[in-house]
Amino acid sequence: MEFSDLARLVVWTLSGAILLTLLMIIDSFFTKYKDFQEIRRGNLAVTVRLVMKIFAQALILKYVLEGSSSIVDAWIISFISFIVLLALESAVEFILRKWGNLNLDEGTERGNVAHGLFAGTLHVIGAMVITAALSI
Repeated sequence: MEFSDLARLVVWTLSGAILLTLLMIIDSFFTKYKDFQEIRRGNLAVTVRLVMKIFAQALILKYVLEGSSSIVDAWIISFISFIVLLALESAVEFILRKWGNLNLDEGTERGNVAHGLFAGTLHVIGAMVITAALSI
């Protein structure tokens, strides 16, 4: 491995880590409760949902980094993908509240693991749809 390869590895890895952290901070503004406060309280539902959210964002980031020739492109596509994922999540949760009488945010905050798992799964499925759409 040449020095330039090592430098690229470090730069792209740090860039990805910074972007993932930034996206999760932005996401926290759209979450009705404080993730880390709930995790400290031992709320397994919130923990499951947050882990799956991070996994979903990392999945998108992995796909974008693999296909991008520049960090700027990767950041732009990742950010747009984040917005799309947030919109998908909001739409599905709205439908579940209206038609299914199921409020995933409330249930997750109350510690209902089924709600947290369902909500987290929506993130992962959304990430899979987004990465599939990016490959077209």
